[in-house]
Amino acid sequence: MKKQVIVVGLGRFGSSVAETLFNLGYDVLAVDKDEARIQSIATRVTHAVQGDATSEAVLKELGIEKFDVAIVAVGTDIQGSVLSTILLKRLGVPYIIARAENELHGSILEKIGADKVVYPEREMGSRVVHVLTLKDVVDYIPVLQRYGVAKLVAPPHFAGMTLSEAGFGRKGKWGVVALLVQHGNELVVAPSDTEIMREGDILVVIGSDDKLEGLLTEHGRGQTGE
Repeated sequence: MKKQVIVVGLGRFGSSVAETLFNLGYDVLAVDKDEARIQSIATRVTHAVQGDATSEAVLKELGIEKFDVAIVAVGTDIQGSVLSTILLKRLGVPYIIARAENELHGSILEKIGADKVVYPEREMGSRVVHVLTLKDVVDYIPVLQRYGVAKLVAPPHFAGMTLSEAGFGRKGKWGVVALLVQHGNELVVAPSDTEIMREGDILVVIGSDDKLEGLLTEHGRGQTGE
């Protein structure tokens, strides 16, 4: 089943995120109070609805409990941004990404439950999407379409594994290769496939989005017993 994502706020940033997610195959519901913005994006997302995302009644009517991810892309309306985030969290959306205008705004969003805060002045919408779609990834730099360099923190169950055993070897089935491994203050450049990982290591890897997502998903299933 496709993941369902709601994007609240359709300025340039929100529109970029919504369209990119839709093009990647996600079910995207775009919500904004401005009817002109809704009409503009209607053919480029799954659904587009004019509505006030600071209203609990509106969010419930949209069936918000069915969504996997919410992206609060509201711009300068800080009050609206905060209220939408609080309501989405209260209504049970499991993962919320919220846009912040400044450090104070970002701090507030983190304290009220946003799982990730982004600053559009620093991060492009498409870059945020890759961090979202590859959930273990903390940063991403596109190289070609659906192919790029990703930075991730090694999950605890990677500890004691070699890069090859974890799927980051040069001859592995996934085709995702580690370029750098950081053990604390020690940086290993172009590590060998036999490099052993520790909990909390930072990995910089390169490969296709599909392969990296498949690799991380397989590891996640192994941990949950699915």
